[in-house]
Amino acid sequence: MDVYLGVALVLCSALTHAIWNLFAKRSLHKSTFLWSLHVLASIIFMPFFIQDMIVMDASLAELGMLACTFICQGLYFLLLSKAYQYGELSRMYPMMRGTGALLVPLMSMLLYGERLTVLGWLGLLCIVGGLFAIGGLLSSTWRAQLGAMKLTFAIGLCITGYTLIDKSVVTFMSPLGLLQLSNLAALVMLFPDMRRAKRLKEEWRHNWKTILVGAFLTPGSYLIFLFALKLAPLAQLAPLREFSIVFGTVLGMWVLKEKQGMSRIMMSLVITCGMLLVGLFGSSI
Repeated sequence: MDVYLGVALVLCSALTHAIWNLFAKRSLHKSTFLWSLHVLASIIFMPFFIQDMIVMDASLAELGMLACTFICQGLYFLLLSKAYQYGELSRMYPMMRGTGALLVPLMSMLLYGERLTVLGWLGLLCIVGGLFAIGGLLSSTWRAQLGAMKLTFAIGLCITGYTLIDKSVVTFMSPLGLLQLSNLAALVMLFPDMRRAKRLKEEWRHNWKTILVGAFLTPGSYLIFLFALKLAPLAQLAPLREFSIVFGTVLGMWVLKEKQGMSRIMMSLVITCGMLLVGLFGSSI
């Protein structure tokens, strides 16, 4: 029974992640919206961060890891704001998440000596094929799609960077403190764009409700996932969180009325299946 509840919570985590990305896509000015959201989230999580800083006795190497994850997290949110100015949710969201899911196991093999099984490699092929198809690189107009692919690849690198680094960071910092570090990184990186745009009052006037809800959903999606881990093994639950790709694609088609919805949903399912293969059957260790 606990396992089923854990699966339900992970799917809820995936859905809430897709929803706050939908909010960001629908906002007037993406950087201003995300900056406002993280201001509120920072207020909520600051006590946990302060507590971590008080008790932490970090080495120089550990401080370096904190600096690196700070940069990766901040760049992630900055590039995310650019991506949603560039393209549709049902296209950009699965490309961003899928690129990160592709790069993490590849980098893990290089950095941590991990190996993939035959099913793991099959999963990576599904991810690559789905990304190429949903990105339009298999069509005759592939040259026009290179800009989107470059942007999503950069976001995938950021996801890969902070994912690999945070694997070590959580050994000396609490997940709640790490969430606050992410909030602070977003505030710093998004501030110049937000200030130049001068649309803070306008954004709050039009989207104050989604800013308030998003301030809880953004960290909440990860906290729900952490709670689920108490009910079932990580190896079983972690890949299921990537169903956010399917949810994000469906929301783009259903809420935003984006075109090519069904084909993108099919490719999102291919990417998600690839992630499940890598996550559940990919490791040979």
